[in-house]
Amino acid sequence: MTTPWSPSRLGNLTGKRIIVTGATNGVGLGTARLLAGAGAHVIMAVRNTELGKRRAEEIGGSTSVLKLDLADQASVRAFPELLDGDVDILINNAGALSQQRADTVDGFEMTIGTNLLGPFALTNLLFPRVRSQIINVGSDAHKSATLRLDDMHLRTHKWTVMGAYARSKLAVMLWGLELDRRLRAAGSPVVAQLTHPGWVASNLSHLSDKGPLAIAHRAVKAVADVLANDIEEGAAPTLYCISEPIPPGSYVGVDGRFGLRGGPVLIGRSAVACDYRAAARVFEFAEHETGTTLPV
Repeated sequence: MTTPWSPSRLGNLTGKRIIVTGATNGVGLGTARLLAGAGAHVIMAVRNTELGKRRAEEIGGSTSVLKLDLADQASVRAFPELLDGDVDILINNAGALSQQRADTVDGFEMTIGTNLLGPFALTNLLFPRVRSQIINVGSDAHKSATLRLDDMHLRTHKWTVMGAYARSKLAVMLWGLELDRRLRAAGSPVVAQLTHPGWVASNLSHLSDKGPLAIAHRAVKAVADVLANDIEEGAAPTLYCISEPIPPGSYVGVDGRFGLRGGPVLIGRSAVACDYRAAARVFEFAEHETGTTLPV
């Protein structure tokens, strides 16, 4: 019988510096808490720094809180100036699910702007200061997505809440595929992995309790509070990438039925998410929109 994975597998991370985006709530908070508990210095990159400071006090250990709004490219570009020194690991955890179609201050569709273009630019800008690993939080929602490379901002095709979210996560999966390819081709010491946290109840907290989705939100959350992973279980696939000797480019999810909950394991991705040609086009789209590229 195999022993279930546990955070003790992280060992002693004293001396390691790790950025976690979106570290005030949900999986990001669980990730930050467990990394700090293992001795790492956790740089909490968050929109709300006041909440971030309160979370840092609750977490304890060695932490710092820096301002980062992934929906604002100016904030992304300012972030490296706020960061002191290099880091060992960059965890692109933060993500958004919007209730209605909106554009970022840069004119990007909000979901793709926050979930892909913000982390993409951040990774490129920080890359010279990342020593060992980049972990991008994707989602099995990508398996239901239609990519629409000709309309990534959904300006002509129909926009739906879950359609936009799934597409953004498919784009993240393809970015991760091309990122891994480029790192290996360049012989970089930095490795990249993708993760799927499973179904985590707290990740629904960004949906409002007002408006047309309110009743559905409350019903789903009531079920999720009973059946879904808690935030530390949701963090496990990300932490598994740090603690286990897995190959570069791996996709780590959960072993439960339908990918909803369970312990961390290597999992498969959709055929589209394995398409290197589509991955290159997503990378080119993100380069064009953000004006950044990976300096390898």
